[in-house]
This record gives sequence, C-alpha cells and structure tokens, in this order.
Amino acid sequence: MADNEFTADLVTIEDEDGITHTFEELDRIETDDGKYLALTPVYDDAEEILDGDGELIIVRVNDESDDIYLEPIENQKEYDEIAEIFEDRLQDLYFIKDDDNKNKS
Repeated sequence: MADNEFTADLVTIEDEDGITHTFEELDRIETDDGKYLALTPVYDDAEEILDGDGELIIVRVNDESDDIYLEPIENQKEYDEIAEIFEDRLQDLYFIKDDDNKNKS
C-alpha cells in the first residue's frame, strides 16, 4: 500500500433489531458537553449510493464505562449547536444542504 493511499475510518453499529450498519467517520469533536462523531452511511453497491441521501448522522460518544456506546443526541438545542460546529468544519469538503427548518423564527 502506498503511503499516500486513503483509507476511510469505518464504524460498525448494531441497531436494536440486531442489524449491522456501517458508517464512515467524517469528523469528531470534543466540547465541554461531551464527545461527538459525524458519520455518513457506507453502501455496498453503486445503486444504493445513488439512492442514498448522503445524510450526516451526528451522535454522542458515551465512554463512561469500559465499553464505548454511540447514542443519539436527544436535546434539540445541544444537537443544533453540535450540528452547526460539524457543518462549519465540513462545508469545505462536502456539500451540506441547509435544513428547511434551520434559522426559522
């Protein structure tokens, strides 16, 4: 393997139904409130890539025990703050579509 060859950081998650999903880690941050990951789904074939919406998935890292868990961010204010940080960091690398509800009064 060449020194300049890119390899993605992949995260495998098993959902509550026992189904395994694979995501690419795009970025990670740590704030006073916790650690967070920005993920995007990894697809097995080209058709799935074309059909996928390229959704950015943001999760909190819970590493308080011996195991590491990824969990959804339940608090909307916290989610919005973390999402804005990731969007600012990733906007130069990826096209990020603004949410229709964002910045509405």
